[in-house]
Amino acid sequence: MTTPNPARFLCSDAARLRGDPLAGTAPYGSVWILIEYRAGWPFNGFDGVGIDPDIKARVNAAARAMRARVLLIRRHGRGRTDERPRWAVLRYASGGAHRQEWGTWDDDRDLAGIVTALDAPGEPGHPPVVLVCAHGLHDTCCALRGRPVARALSEAWPRLVWECTHVGGDRFAANVVVVPDGVYYGDLDAPSAVSVVEEHLSNRIRPDHLRGYTDLTPPQQAALSAVLRHAGPSGRHDYVVEETVRDDDRRRIRVTGRLAGLSDFEVEVHAHRAPAHPLTCRALSPSSAVYYEVTSLHVRESGRGDMPDRIV
Repeated sequence: MTTPNPARFLCSDAARLRGDPLAGTAPYGSVWILIEYRAGWPFNGFDGVGIDPDIKARVNAAARAMRARVLLIRRHGRGRTDERPRWAVLRYASGGAHRQEWGTWDDDRDLAGIVTALDAPGEPGHPPVVLVCAHGLHDTCCALRGRPVARALSEAWPRLVWECTHVGGDRFAANVVVVPDGVYYGDLDAPSAVSVVEEHLSNRIRPDHLRGYTDLTPPQQAALSAVLRHAGPSGRHDYVVEETVRDDDRRRIRVTGRLAGLSDFEVEVHAHRAPAHPLTCRALSPSSAVYYEVTSLHVRESGRGDMPDRIV
C-alpha cells in the first residue's frame, strides 16, 4: 500500500479548502472534436501525439477556424482492441438541435475526415457523450479524482462514457462534460457523478455540481446557476438569457423561462478577483481567478410588468 505524502500539493484539495465557487467556470465551446487515442496521452494532448504532422496541422487549422476544441478520448481501461478507433465532430445548437458526425480511423490519413465533417451539418438523433477528464500527465488531480468517476460512469453507461484529455479547471476535478449539450460539472466523486449524469440524461440539471453551460459567458453561467438553485432543477433549454447589461464589474442579467409555469428572473452578478493561489498541481507560480458572486435575484411573475415582484 502506498503511504500518502502529506506534503504533496493537490490543487483540488486546496480549492475545496478555500471553497472556490464552481458556478461561472465553464469555458466557451459549441463544437468538439473527439479522437480516440489508446496510447499514452502527452501533456499537451493532441498537439503532442505522434501522428502525421501534415494531418495534425490540417485538423488544428480547421478546429481554430470553427473555434472547436480537440480532445483525445479512450474508454476506461483503454477499451476493446478489436474495435477500430473512432473520431467524432459534435456541435451544439441552441434549442437542443444537436448534431454529430462519427468516423473510424486506422491510418493517420483517415483523420482528414474530421476536416470534411467540420464543413458538414452532421446528423441529429445521437445520444449525448459523457466525457470525464482523466489526463494525469496534465494534472495529477485529473487522474486521482477522474479515473474513479470514469469507472463508475462507465459501469452505468458503457456506450456513452469516455475518458478525455484536459477540459480546463483542474482544481475542480473530477470534471465531467456532457457534449454536445455543452454542460460542465465539477467537484464530483463516483456516487455524485452517477447521480448528476442520471439526472442530466433525464433532462434535470441541478446546480450543486454545475460549473456552467458553454454557450454562456461566465457571469451568465453564475446567474443561471442561481436561478436553478432558487427554482429547482430544470432542462437544458428551459431557461434562456435574454439580456445582459454591464455596469463596471457588475452585470444585470435577465433570465426567462421558456415553458409555461416558469418564472422570469433578473439577477445581479458581481465579478471579483480572488487572492492568488496555485490553481493547478503543476503551477509554477500563484494565479488569481475571477469569480462571480450573485448579489441579488429578482423574481418577476409573468404578466406583472417589468418591475420585480420580490428579491431573493
